[in-house]
Amino acid sequence: MKINELDSKYKRNFLKFTRKAFSLLPSMTNPKILDIGCGTGQSTIELLKLSNGSIIGIDIDKKALDNFNKKIKEQNLLKKVKVMNYNLLNIKFMKESFDIIWAEGVIHIIGFEKSFKVCYELLKNNGFFVLHESIKKLEKNKECIEKNGFKLYDYFALPEGFWWTDYYKPLEEVMKNINEKNLSKEELKKVKHLKKEIKMVKNIDLKEFDCAFYILQKNKNMRSNY
Repeated sequence: MKINELDSKYKRNFLKFTRKAFSLLPSMTNPKILDIGCGTGQSTIELLKLSNGSIIGIDIDKKALDNFNKKIKEQNLLKKVKVMNYNLLNIKFMKESFDIIWAEGVIHIIGFEKSFKVCYELLKNNGFFVLHESIKKLEKNKECIEKNGFKLYDYFALPEGFWWTDYYKPLEEVMKNINEKNLSKEELKKVKHLKKEIKMVKNIDLKEFDCAFYILQKNKNMRSNY
């Protein structure tokens, strides 16, 4: 199994939470969805199955998007999914273009305040912004929610330590048996990056990685009254 496939294998453990988060949304007919930081499209394709809508996925990683485009063609999804090599902050869409904006683990990288402002403009009124984020990081930025015209519609926490038990730990066990001499330069770079990441995680309080799905709803009245 290739390194990228190995990484994806354990990240599939998180799809059950993607499904749970989507189930908390009200029923919609053919929703238009923006997936921020879509990567190779694992959760994007799951969203497509769940929503029966249309999706635009954006990411700054062109190699990941090339991989995703192959999946789109292989699975005959060209009419339903489009990917774009852009950052949320420099892409131009018409205002109120989307019913749902989805972001799993990327908003803290882009910046909460900036992301909330952009997503407010892109969402239709009463549309939904769904985030998978560190509980600690979102708590620090909780004031951004109402300030930027959103209300907390629903949320749920992942099991404590899930990132370690279901992703990093099994990945570490498999990587112990990988012969680095047989890897390409690109694969070796990925292995070194993952090992560095695992070491970092082991050396900090694992509660830093406790996450939740937050479902925010756009509310124009809340922003205008702030």
